[in-house]
Formats: sequence, structure tokens, C-alpha cells
Amino acid sequence: MSIGEPLIAEDFFKPATWENPYPAYTAWREQSPLIARMPLVLPDGSEVESFSWLLLRHQEVYSVLRDHETFSSDPPELPGRPAPGLPLIQDDPPRHTVLRRLVNKAFTARRIAQLEPWIRQNAEELIGAMGAGEADVIACLAVPLPVKVIARLLGIPGEDYLAFKRWSDLFLSMNTRDLEPGSRLSNVMEMAAYFGRIATERRAQGAEDLITALVEADLDGERLQDDELLGFCILLLIAGNETTTNLIGNMLNLLAARPELWRRLRENRSLVEPTIEEVLRYESPVQTLFRFVRRDTEIGGRKILQNTSVVVSFGAANRDPAVFPNAEQFNVERDWTSHLAFGAGIHYCLGAPLARVEAAVALNAMLDRYETIASASRPGTRQRATNLVFGFSQLPLRVGRG
Repeated sequence: MSIGEPLIAEDFFKPATWENPYPAYTAWREQSPLIARMPLVLPDGSEVESFSWLLLRHQEVYSVLRDHETFSSDPPELPGRPAPGLPLIQDDPPRHTVLRRLVNKAFTARRIAQLEPWIRQNAEELIGAMGAGEADVIACLAVPLPVKVIARLLGIPGEDYLAFKRWSDLFLSMNTRDLEPGSRLSNVMEMAAYFGRIATERRAQGAEDLITALVEADLDGERLQDDELLGFCILLLIAGNETTTNLIGNMLNLLAARPELWRRLRENRSLVEPTIEEVLRYESPVQTLFRFVRRDTEIGGRKILQNTSVVVSFGAANRDPAVFPNAEQFNVERDWTSHLAFGAGIHYCLGAPLARVEAAVALNAMLDRYETIASASRPGTRQRATNLVFGFSQLPLRVGRG
């Protein structure tokens, strides 16, 4: 039986959709896989039109994430492809296996447990400086805390977090019309120069940090090339702050609209973990990633040809009613164990345990200090630079001690 021509999701790669993609997911999910018309952004800021298959059902997304042999993470070589590439996230086995083993030790449960008191101290200091009344919780807490944590792991000054955030935002940006010409490339060069200086210092004198481990790493008799080392630093910096910043911001926004849940959380901290997991499902910090088709296959009755690409939508999969009953409702009592906010398969997020700890520490510190949390006199502003992530650029909230 023919399933007809695929639907073209004309609005998927438009900033207005990125601000709130969930109505579009609901409208399109039954048509998945469908085709997304998208701009391919070149380093000079120019665009060429391209197309990708868009996958919105939980089963589709999960299956693709588990099949790295058919759906590769390694982008094809294209003219104008931005450099450097990102190790791990854009690698397949066996290289991915070797590189993942290299950084695994920085994210062990023991290492994170040792780091937790330091995270708590920083969260309490940031919240203390925020005070009571109206405050932008993104600028005051959600941005500086995760960046300071990943900076400590890397061994770089956490005080530079504003520059780190700017680099991350511009690196991920797909909304070139709002950027000054050449700004992305100049930021990559600035970031490369920064990490190049740090790497040179670590080669001269090592330290107890992740950059030293990368500089000194022996990978089957080889050292990381300079571009790989730079790519690792960029990946860890961006992944280490963007996901957790968006998780904390989305979480506090959802709780500000639910005063009864805030009260319950203050009285019963066993609800902190399921609340965080429901936030991850309901407003997934990472919304989409690309995979590249290495051999002809079929998804949902449609032929997916070799050398095409697919966009896996974590955000859509996590609101698929086939897996999550009443998926459009925020419910901390639900079974959240099937959510895909951190991916699946060999590319399951390396920093997921750290992100969960940071979110729990931040939430508990907020619950300890504030009896109430509510929307402020002006609304928050959703980011509209990229559809890769979902979060706020600004989120004013009113917090009170009684």
C-alpha cells in the first residue's frame, strides 16, 4: 500500500519554530518521516539549501540512535565544512570507542561525587548573590554554574564564563541572519587561540585536569592531533554548559508556573529526581542532532537512501503519546525511564550523570533558600539561534523567602 508523497516541513528550520517547536511536532508526528527543508550554513555565513529526513516518533529516533553502522555520526566531507570537527560526537567506532575511553575517567561516579561539594558551594554563592525579588535566573545561575563546573574539569579559569558562553552560542548558531558577517568564524578562531595557549602551557607543565589528560593521552601509540585536541576542548566546553544551562532554566520556568509542586518539593526532596527527569522529557535541552545514512534503508515505510541525512528529534520523541500517555502534560509521577533526552546507544551523553547532579544541586539550593518562585513582571525570552537546543536566553523570575 502506498503511503503517498512525504510531507515537507517548511517551517522546521525557522527561528520562530525553534522558540516553541512542540505544536509543530504534534502536527507533523503522524507524517514522520517527513522532509525538512534546511539551510546549510557555510563558514562565511552564506547559505545553500539542502534537505534532510526529519524523524519525530520515539521508535524511529531510538532505532536510529542504536544503529551507528547505518546512521553515522561522521559528517561527509563537504566544501566549506566548518573546522575543527567535534571528536566523539562526530566519530564512529573504532575511533569513537578509543576517544570515549580517554575521557570516561573524567566523568566517573567517583569523580562527580568528589566534585559535588564544590558544585554545591558555587550554587549557594550564586544564589546568595541573586538575592530575593526579581532576578534573571539564566544570567545569575543557569549560565555561570555549569560553565564554572566544566571549566574546573578542563582546568581553565571559570571567571571567563561569559566568553565561554558567547563562544558556545555562536558555535551552535544556525540563525545566520541575526549574526554579523564572519562572526562565527572569528569566534572559532578566538576559541582556537585560547585553547591553543592552554595546551601549550600543559605540554610544558601538566596539571590535574582534563586538558592535561588529553595532551598526554596515548592512543595506540599516537597522540591527539592539534585539531583533535582543539575539537575535544570545544566539545566539552559546549556540551558541558549548554545542556545543563537549558535544563536548569527550563526546570525553574516550569516550577515557577506550578507553586503547588514547589511546595511539595520543599517538603519532600525525594521528588527532586523525578522532577528533573520529567523536565528532561517534557522540555528536552537538546532537541535535534544529525545522522548520515551509510546504506539504503527504510523507516516508516519510506526508502531512506545512502548519502542522505536524517534529523533525529529528541524533543519530539519525548512527547510521543505512543510511549508517554498524556505526553503534553507535565507529570512528575509518570514513568520517565524511556525518555531520550541524553540519547541512546554508543553516543549516550557522556556528561549525563554530571548534568543530573548539577541540576539537583541547583534545585535543592533554590528550594533551601526560597519559599516561593513565580513568573516575573516580564516574560522570559527563548533562544532562537539554533534548533539544536531548547532553552532561554533570559528568564526573569520572582523568588521570595516568605
